Amino acid sequence: MSKAIKKEQSTNEVLVLDDKDLAILRLLQQNAKATVKEIADAIHLSTTPVHERIKRMEQNGVIKQYATLVDHSKVKKGLMVICYVSLKQHDKTAGTEFIQMINAMPEVIECYNISGEFDFMLKVVAENMDDYYHFHVNKLSETGNLGHVQSVFVMGVIKQTHVVV
Repeated sequence: MSKAIKKEQSTNEVLVLDDKDLAILRLLQQNAKATVKEIADAIHLSTTPVHERIKRMEQNGVIKQYATLVDHSKVKKGLMVICYVSLKQHDKTAGTEFIQMINAMPEVIECYNISGEFDFMLKVVAENMDDYYHFHVNKLSETGNLGHVQSVFVMGVIKQTHVVV
């Protein structure tokens, strides 16, 4: 029997992923530049059904985008900071404004709405400590509704992956 993962759609449709779909996803997560032919050969299908499966997963939001992973230190962004942020006000407008401002900041490469003592966790990259200080004082602190900020400096990356299946 085929293992399947169900994904709730915004329209309450359920998308069932079979073993071949999961194999395609694994291959694309390892190498997003893999050709349809390479994937087809690896999972023992012809190119047409592989192409159709990929298109279906793209259209249904299973595959959100294709990305290039960059070594931060080679593009002068060697300092990585995990920044915990709490807001003063917690209404919908204040949260939306904060999110819009964060989305406009290229230094913030990831942002999560979290539970607990803080409201958000940001992953920030900067060239060095001076660059981060400039970001913190001249950009992040200017958001207006900032309550408390705690910065944690990443000393080394032990595991970093984007593979989920």
